[in-house]
Amino acid sequence: MQLNKEQKRQKKKKSGSAIFMYCVIGATLVISLVCFILYYGNFFRNAVSLWTGVTAFTVMYHLWLRIIMGNVTKLFKIHRNQRFFRELPFEKRIYKLLRVRKWKEKVLTYDPGAYDVKNHTLPEIANTMCKSETDHWINVIISLTTLLFSLLWGKLPIFLISAIAAILFDSQFIVVQRYNRPRVMSAIERRTARGKSLKI
Repeated sequence: MQLNKEQKRQKKKKSGSAIFMYCVIGATLVISLVCFILYYGNFFRNAVSLWTGVTAFTVMYHLWLRIIMGNVTKLFKIHRNQRFFRELPFEKRIYKLLRVRKWKEKVLTYDPGAYDVKNHTLPEIANTMCKSETDHWINVIISLTTLLFSLLWGKLPIFLISAIAAILFDSQFIVVQRYNRPRVMSAIERRTARGKSLKI
């Protein structure tokens, strides 16, 4: 019972990363609305008001859809043993080349409590890693949809740069999840073979 209370408390408590995302979404929503009203209402119709609004709207779009899809994927049946989440033979070489071990701890985490070994078993954490990876793969696709904005506002190169930046941002999280998960899976196998509890 105490564990359930602790899990609920951790779930309700927002991380610094989550709070920052919500603040940015709120700020960019206001900025984009003000700029679009000024531009399309012919109060201040120039490139500055238009592109400030477009930039703010694009940032809001990226972040807002990420939060929405993060909730949508909770409905998916995601399991650590699914083929998609298995480590590929060449991955270790790539991670060594990227020096993932040196910077992986510095990557932001939206919900640190979900990876807390005090409140979750190793299989639960492994499944959470798979869900997180799925979220970020979906985010990569979402990033590409911003190219459609060029049909409305033109300037395709600007939206292409935005999309590439967003894809690179999400790629770091995919790399970290795929780097860490095999270690968790190995720990699960070792503890299972020894008959030990999967709760640390």
